[in-house]
Amino acid sequence: MSATMDADDALSPSLHADDLLLFARVIEGGSFSRAAERLRLPKSTVSRRIAALERRLGERLLQRTTRKLVITEFGQGVLDHARAIAEEVDGTLALALHRQAMPSGTLRVSAPADFANMVMAEMLGEFVQKHRAVTLQLDLTPRRVDLIAESFDLAIRMGLAPDDSQLAARQLAVFSTGLYAAPSYLAAHGEPQTPEVLDALDALMILSRSGDPMPWQLSRTLADGTAQHWTGTPPRRTVANLPDLLMRLACEGAGIVAVGDFMAEDAVRRGALVRVLPDWRLPSTTAWAVFPGRRLMPAKTRVFIDALAARLRTCDDAGKFSPPTPGTTPWLAAAPP
Repeated sequence: MSATMDADDALSPSLHADDLLLFARVIEGGSFSRAAERLRLPKSTVSRRIAALERRLGERLLQRTTRKLVITEFGQGVLDHARAIAEEVDGTLALALHRQAMPSGTLRVSAPADFANMVMAEMLGEFVQKHRAVTLQLDLTPRRVDLIAESFDLAIRMGLAPDDSQLAARQLAVFSTGLYAAPSYLAAHGEPQTPEVLDALDALMILSRSGDPMPWQLSRTLADGTAQHWTGTPPRRTVANLPDLLMRLACEGAGIVAVGDFMAEDAVRRGALVRVLPDWRLPSTTAWAVFPGRRLMPAKTRVFIDALAARLRTCDDAGKFSPPTPGTTPWLAAAPP
């Protein structure tokens, strides 16, 4: 049998790297059977694809006998290229396995500045020391980054779960919120006994993304189970988009602030702040780890989320806030619109 194919099997312009990789695996295994077993393909599929590759190239790669495969001179030349492809594939797989075993690369994280300073700081120090091969880039600006377009690996966000089919999220914690003021402010202006009195006091309020102050929504449950609600935006107010700044202003006696209980804890312990209307609460805030999809999450992202979740569990053990709701999965994939 001639090593040259018939004229009807002229060289085809369609050549796939997968077929060259398959040819290299056949030579490595020494037979179609061993190559098929390694690649988890039917032997007939391997034989058919090699025959198709020969037709595309216009010449025999192998001489087949009942006992063995003999590579042709042309096949030997093609094998050099096929092995180069196989080495690149193996190298890529080795790189991926190494990155999964040892997190590495640049990790871009967006987070609220207050949350990073007050909750994440200790965890961040431990993370960068433990994972030396990861370069951490933190964006602590108040803007809402576009994870996909701006190539962010992760964003820590407060509020509702993301409504984006390209994103997924893990619920980290639920933070309770209350009203606080400095004892000096309450001594000078009086301590409110009902929410309606807040309209006559100085309010330190969060600036929403729309540019308006976020109203205070207060609620409480009476002994008989009756729920009471009050919503208002006091006219005498200072507005900012940094809760930590507003809390510092409250410590200086500038007014009443609505912040997470965990944020006010140290100031309360020092006597700089006290709770206002302690029977009334504002809506709780949920913290989410948001990332581009859940499939094939890089190890650097996974270990960062795990480290942050462990840090928040430690805070929960200290009674600072609540963990994800029991009985529900903390992982949420946003449903397509």
